Amino acid sequence: MKLMQVKKELDNIKRTKFGISIPELRKFAKKLAKENYKEFIEHNDYSSFELKMLHAFLIGYLKDDINTLLKYFKDFIPYVDDWAVNDSLCQNFRIARKYPDTVWNFLLNYKNSKKEFESRIVAVVLLSHYLNDEYIDRVIEVINSLNTDDYYSQMGTAWAVATIMGKYPEKCLEYLKSEKCNLDKITYNKSLQKIKESYRVSDKMKLITNNLKKL
Repeated sequence: MKLMQVKKELDNIKRTKFGISIPELRKFAKKLAKENYKEFIEHNDYSSFELKMLHAFLIGYLKDDINTLLKYFKDFIPYVDDWAVNDSLCQNFRIARKYPDTVWNFLLNYKNSKKEFESRIVAVVLLSHYLNDEYIDRVIEVINSLNTDDYYSQMGTAWAVATIMGKYPEKCLEYLKSEKCNLDKITYNKSLQKIKESYRVSDKMKLITNNLKKL
């Protein structure tokens, strides 16, 4: 589907005062994934938030070779400049669960990035698709190395830590108490805040971690 046709169809979708709703964008992305999507995905001009969100959802819905999908993912990364686009791209990329090693190796190319959203992308893909027994130790190691100089990378890393706490509380507590924990004070304390706010974390663990705050 050509870009102009996509824009025309987006214009015909009912909008709220905040723009096109996320459910409507998801619905359109699923529709586009079954059509000639390459014309759009290769020529998207990213001129609106909706076009970026559509692109993020579409990559996750495509049925294609994993290397092709990773190319689309890589090509889109430079245009990710919003937390919602970032997280939609990462959480929707469920094919990572089918090809964990391939996607993991792809992610490692960005683990030392100093760019705010590249760092957040790593954190959100990991918390979304890699919190399992096989990967958890490596996930913590990567999380510990991420750049957190910027707000959205700090928040992404903190979110990842809180999610790890929900699923692997003992491992996460050991990490937070370890001298090897490299989280800066802002990210560390934000992690504790997100742990406190999480419904996945037990009250006991919330109480323990509440006493770990860095001053």
